[in-house]
Amino acid sequence: MATATAANKNAGSLGAQRAEMSKLTMYDWVALDKRGKRMKGEMSAKNASLIKAELRRQGMNPQTVRERGKPLFGANGSTVKPRDVAIFSRQIATMMASGVPMVQSFEIIADGQKNVRFKNILTDVKQGIEGGSALHEALGKYPVQFDELYRNLVHAGETSGVLDTVLDTVATYKERTEAIKAKIKKALFYPVMVLAVALLVCTIMLLFVVPVFAQTFKDAGADLPAPTLVVVKASEFMKSYWWALLFGIAGSITAIVMAKKRSVKFAHFLDRVMLKLPVMGNILRQSAIARFARTLGVTFRAGVPLVEAMDAVAGATGSIVYGEAVKQMRDDVAVGHQLQLAMRQTGVFPNMVVQMTAIGEESGALDHMLFKVAEFYEEEVNNAVDTLSTLLEPLIMVILGGLVGGMVVALYLPIFKLAGTV
Repeated sequence: MATATAANKNAGSLGAQRAEMSKLTMYDWVALDKRGKRMKGEMSAKNASLIKAELRRQGMNPQTVRERGKPLFGANGSTVKPRDVAIFSRQIATMMASGVPMVQSFEIIADGQKNVRFKNILTDVKQGIEGGSALHEALGKYPVQFDELYRNLVHAGETSGVLDTVLDTVATYKERTEAIKAKIKKALFYPVMVLAVALLVCTIMLLFVVPVFAQTFKDAGADLPAPTLVVVKASEFMKSYWWALLFGIAGSITAIVMAKKRSVKFAHFLDRVMLKLPVMGNILRQSAIARFARTLGVTFRAGVPLVEAMDAVAGATGSIVYGEAVKQMRDDVAVGHQLQLAMRQTGVFPNMVVQMTAIGEESGALDHMLFKVAEFYEEEVNNAVDTLSTLLEPLIMVILGGLVGGMVVALYLPIFKLAGTV
């Protein structure tokens, strides 16, 4: 009973300490050292007087101590991007491999963070570790930034006593995953932006340029050719019902997004459609296989039980179709089937992937073979994205030229006709 009471008191005191630390304010200070050299830095305290006292204790003469201003868009700063987590993973892995204590590593990385929200997260995780929590437990307070897979890998590293090695593996995994995502975004961004500009140009012409030509043709009493009539009617429709088109497009996009979130069947249907697209579908499929192979390889190497890791692996594929296939594999492996057999039953993995997995299982080097599969498909994604960019450039120019050029030609056809009759 006494032990429980003492434990409760310790927990209460730790909670009070953490609450007290959260009330501290960050100050920027400028001071002169013993040589008269100007020094500057940052420090957290309850008030500026305590900062000045601490600087004097360190032998410096404080000049200015100012409270750090809050970010323009709220106290939390910007959102934490996956790239931030990838960079942090590499930093913490490097520091721990170099022998820097974990708490000190977190303090150094947090101090160097420009993202205020992520800095606060790392500071809170550091305080949790100082309070006696394991790293995976401290990270568990932030499941959005550090997902289940990340925490499971860290937990496996802590349990096996090779946390620095696991963190290095996690860092490589995050870097490779973000590289693939960046490649796919790059492949999609260029054509989407060009088509958006083309639609914007066409809209401006229909609203402002075509009506001027239409009025000129009307005043001249010219007979309009069919292409010109189509453009003029489209302009009249746009001027009268632009609001309906705007709401229709916005409503359609909103409806698709909401339906995807609320309906599993619809989301599955969209994912299947995306995977069947001529070129982009192949990139998405190869990307999903690469993520699956690398994620499973990382978890297996870290010592996470296969069945336990499958849920996290399913979420890491980035595809609903492949995610469901992994969950099906999990159920098959749970009842004693080999991984390669379970993989074959899904029908979504190429024969090469299945065969390499089988070789890895038989040789006892499953993680090594999975990493080979991941590297192969990551390279395939890189090549496919480069090829896609090369193919899309002339296609986009044709579409852009067809939309804008066709409209211009349609407007000048009556002028050419009038010139021919004079």
